[in-house]
Amino acid sequence: MAMTSPIEYEHASPQVRQVFDDIMQTRKIDKLNNFWKYLANDPKTLARTWSSIKEIMAPDGALSPAVKEIIYLAVSVSNNCPYCVASHTAAAYKAGMTDEMFAEMMAIVGMANETNRLVAGYRVPIDEAYQP
Repeated sequence: MAMTSPIEYEHASPQVRQVFDDIMQTRKIDKLNNFWKYLANDPKTLARTWSSIKEIMAPDGALSPAVKEIIYLAVSVSNNCPYCVASHTAAAYKAGMTDEMFAEMMAIVGMANETNRLVAGYRVPIDEAYQP
């Protein structure tokens, strides 16, 4: 059960509507997903989060939009965030991810999580060659 209620566009403050409008314009969408509607309960968090995501996920970086979404999806899977997994799976496919890429990414995430836990459990010291 959600801790708050979503803020729908028609009930949003002018400050929130400004962010909502920028999200919809930037993403070329006409409907906001629930993540933004719930963040709108705290307009400062909404604006800060959108600003950061807009900058980091911009298409003009060194990584392609598909790679960025696949990385975001991998972290979302590792963090067990069903909402983020659903959202970024859709975004990754829209950006060009294939079923084969998804399967390979999931294999990597599974292996990385397994080996990370083994290293943590055994408290494996970092090899000298990997030291900064």
